[in-house]
Amino acid sequence: MPAVDPLLIELPQALVGDRVVVRPWRAGDGPALYEATQESLEHIAPWLPWGPVHDSPESSEKFVRRWSARWDLREDLPMGIWNKSSGRFLGGCGLHRIDWDVRSFEIGYWVRVSQTGHGYITEAVRLLTTLCFDSLNANRVFIRVVVENERSKAIPKRLGFVEEGILRNSIADPEGNPRNIQVFALTPEDWKNRNW
Repeated sequence: MPAVDPLLIELPQALVGDRVVVRPWRAGDGPALYEATQESLEHIAPWLPWGPVHDSPESSEKFVRRWSARWDLREDLPMGIWNKSSGRFLGGCGLHRIDWDVRSFEIGYWVRVSQTGHGYITEAVRLLTTLCFDSLNANRVFIRVVVENERSKAIPKRLGFVEEGILRNSIADPEGNPRNIQVFALTPEDWKNRNW
């Protein structure tokens, strides 16, 4: 496939599932992000070091606007997850560590603590994976999870991602200590043979 400038790649303005809407961040989303991170600091702190930097609605709004700019430049594709019926902000997800030449995308995700266990992340990851293979011609879609994070590892396992191995001492925890990461991935062949 000839190389296409990522700036010319059309992306949907929303991915709509049965219960969630996954969409790029917009100006004005900062207060919802701030409220969710404040609710969830203890829940996300062991896995995601960025929670404490959301120390005010204004700081979260600055993040939202930077993420929106990165989306427009196709450097990173961060998105929010919203409840389809109520409009409540549920968490974040996105496509990261993008290699447009290889068509490789990492899926990342988190959910506010009050909304864990409802299947919202599984639905959002399913939508993102479908976008990657059906619209972005992905050759590789992968998820990296801290080995001890059992709840997060359940998502790729549930969706049939292939466990590829463990990257030892490959990420730092919030205190700077090295942690092991488990990698799960899908390729086009896996996608064709999926059971969902």
